Amino acid sequence: MKRTIQVYLGDDARRVGTLHFDAVGARQHSAFAYEDSWLKAADRFALEPGLPQVTGPQYHRKARDGSVFHAAFADTEPDGWAKRVILRDHAKRRQETRRAGLEPETPLLNALDFLLAVDDSSRVGALRFMDEQGAFCRAFEAGRRTAPPLVELGRLLAATRAVETENETAADLAYLRGRGTSLGGMRPKCTVVDDDGRLSIGKFPSVTDERPVTKGEVLAMTLAKAAGIRAAETRLVESDGLPVALIRRFDRTEDGRRLMYVSAATLLGVDSDDSRDHFYTEIVDAIRVHGADARADIEELWRRMAFSILMTNVDDHLRNHGFLHANHGQWSLAPAFDINPFPERMRELKTWISEETGPEATVEALLSVIAYFRIPLVRAKEILGETERAISGWRDRGQALGMTHRELEQFADAFEHPQRQAARQAMR
Repeated sequence: MKRTIQVYLGDDARRVGTLHFDAVGARQHSAFAYEDSWLKAADRFALEPGLPQVTGPQYHRKARDGSVFHAAFADTEPDGWAKRVILRDHAKRRQETRRAGLEPETPLLNALDFLLAVDDSSRVGALRFMDEQGAFCRAFEAGRRTAPPLVELGRLLAATRAVETENETAADLAYLRGRGTSLGGMRPKCTVVDDDGRLSIGKFPSVTDERPVTKGEVLAMTLAKAAGIRAAETRLVESDGLPVALIRRFDRTEDGRRLMYVSAATLLGVDSDDSRDHFYTEIVDAIRVHGADARADIEELWRRMAFSILMTNVDDHLRNHGFLHANHGQWSLAPAFDINPFPERMRELKTWISEETGPEATVEALLSVIAYFRIPLVRAKEILGETERAISGWRDRGQALGMTHRELEQFADAFEHPQRQAARQAMR
């Protein structure tokens, strides 16, 4: 099978290039070529460092567990939860065809099927894909909202719970299909339009949760803002008595226009199956090369590290950091997202502070890199103090969110630990 997909950028649908996809049995390959008009444009830029602005096709070699596509495209693929919905929907439709005594016409899904399954209106970032028939993939269909309004949250929650418990109907899957996200893992979530008409991500409680995870995320994001971190707008809403975390999409402007987004992994050129450990100092290096405001973003990154250490946000892998395109191939650190307290986890960071510190989430390790980050000690102490003071109010802010004493106690180990005292001592 050979497919040719046209790649466009933004709401103005500027043509950027052509994506070629070949599949022979289980072997799948892709290549991308920039459009000549894009390469001649005054405001052109490389979609990612791994796709330099040159003529001709650039082939992507798929790593063992990586994507078939270049990283900038892979960043827009559906996440683990959305892939689960797509697979179950595809299997359900094949089963129903066989029950009708027919042989399914739909073949097994390939990498391009997943890439194009994300709805054009809600795809993360500014990249858009047009098929051979001239339609933007999963564009608006008559009588169908591509991203449901907040009033449909109850239906979304019921459909996701049905999928989690493997009791979903074809109608549940059809309703969820194409409404997944790229920013996240296996937890149930969906793209919605909030009361202000803005795209948001609704994160739902899982049937397997042993603590109020959605409340914990909203608490963490609230504390992040109090600590001076640029974080995505997040609030708690209720649906059928269950708490849903609503995170406003930061890859859209206030008037809904798309912003180009890549993950930190993409900016660093890290494939998803890269087994070696990576470091915040590597992100600093990438910011110095590609950053629109390197000094401010490097300090912001250090503040986020401090926050993660003090509230045990230890799922800080490279895809939980991102960048928005500023201009002419320069990138700005995106608002913080997917920040969660993990009271049951070992206090080790997914992204190490530096090669020397290892995975340890300690204030000592944090302070050991201030020279590399070019942050004066006095300023580092100020940032640490602001972060510690914000986190010290975690119980009050949790109560303000409506969390009960029992719910707060379930998160206590994430917030109350020796590194908080280490931070206070370091500020002296």
